[in-house]
Amino acid sequence: MQEVERKFLVNSTRFIKEAESHYYIKQAYLNTHPQRSVRVRILAQTAFLTVKGQSSQDGTSRFEWEKPISILDAQQLLQLCEDYPIEKTRYVIPFGLHNYEVDVFEGENKGLILAEIELSKPNETFKKPDWLGKEVTGEIKYYNSSLSKKPFKKW
Repeated sequence: MQEVERKFLVNSTRFIKEAESHYYIKQAYLNTHPQRSVRVRILAQTAFLTVKGQSSQDGTSRFEWEKPISILDAQQLLQLCEDYPIEKTRYVIPFGLHNYEVDVFEGENKGLILAEIELSKPNETFKKPDWLGKEVTGEIKYYNSSLSKKPFKKW
């Protein structure tokens, strides 16, 4: 499966009032090789194991494979993961024909707020809310896998 998304900094917390839902996510990485990453994620009462391939040259698309696993399996796998787990609250905001997912990071990445939008193709047009800041699509330091090795607080 191919994932197509764009990523942005967020310049205001006004998005919170527009959110239709939010939930807490904890995730960590078993592997963060540049050509692939293997992630364990727990959100609410569900858990997933995800493998992502190398990003396209412009950073908008990459292979993604994801399967549900038990919470117990995820908790055990988290013990094997690389250093800094990612902790964040994700807000889902409908805007135009799409949903933005805005992550407010906690822990070692506290202070960072990123928005993502999933698209059906890399050149698809979409509306941008006024709280959306600079585009950081393809900037590796903003990938969750990078944040798990060099957190925002250490920049």
